[in-house]
Amino acid sequence: MATKGKSEADGDGGSGNSINVAWNEAQQRFETEDKEAYVEYVIRLNGKVMDLVHTFVPPSKRGLGLASLLCVAAFQHAQSHSLSIIPTCSYVSDTFLPRNPSWKSVVHTEGAKSNI
Repeated sequence: MATKGKSEADGDGGSGNSINVAWNEAQQRFETEDKEAYVEYVIRLNGKVMDLVHTFVPPSKRGLGLASLLCVAAFQHAQSHSLSIIPTCSYVSDTFLPRNPSWKSVVHTEGAKSNI
């Protein structure tokens, strides 16, 4: 069952509008309410690690900070559930983490990426 919550990224998006991000446990992803933008994950190491494998935002919604909001929701979820994250998705590893270094403490340290 999806759990809804508002995701906040300091300064990202710039519109001041609050965007709801839902955790869709059945499909293993965090998604916007319209289900058009999402970050997919795979649970690894006996449920201790969340591997973020793919981020998607449709072209019509790019540049609004949605990918960052989705990542913040995933990182907050991981942190609150004592999980670590493998940043397999190139957006997460190459864009989100360099722009948000405070989340690096949640990154899994044994092996940087999965072999998917």
